[in-house]
Amino acid sequence: MSDSVPPSHQPTEEELRAAYEAELKKVRVEDVVVQTAVSLINLGARKAGLAPGSEDERDPDQVHLAIEAVRALWPLVEAALGPDAAKLREPLSQLQMAYTQMARQPAGEEPGGQQAPEQPEPGSGGGPAQSSGRLWVPGQ
Repeated sequence: MSDSVPPSHQPTEEELRAAYEAELKKVRVEDVVVQTAVSLINLGARKAGLAPGSEDERDPDQVHLAIEAVRALWPLVEAALGPDAAKLREPLSQLQMAYTQMARQPAGEEPGGQQAPEQPEPGSGGGPAQSSGRLWVPGQ
């Protein structure tokens, strides 16, 4: 029994380069900006331990950086997506909430540990997380 399947053609480097160039012509910068924001939100969620199996990857500094990077890109994301940008607001808000919870936990405390919240001093203008500078506050 003989196989009549032709051998698979391996593209040459020139063919690969031409295909890559053809794909680049289709890509818009706006698409890359939006995809970057989505990637940052997803990676931030992983670093917050929100993704199943990522609990051991928790890194508040990485979460904070992801949030700040998305915030920097946000005006461009809104311009690119228009009303559809609202679809990214909820995941970003969840990431910000997770970061806030992480920032409140003492070093080494496991997620979900119960601790009485600190009360702000009268006239301090914010709680302990906000006064530490680690809480994202809209417009600031």
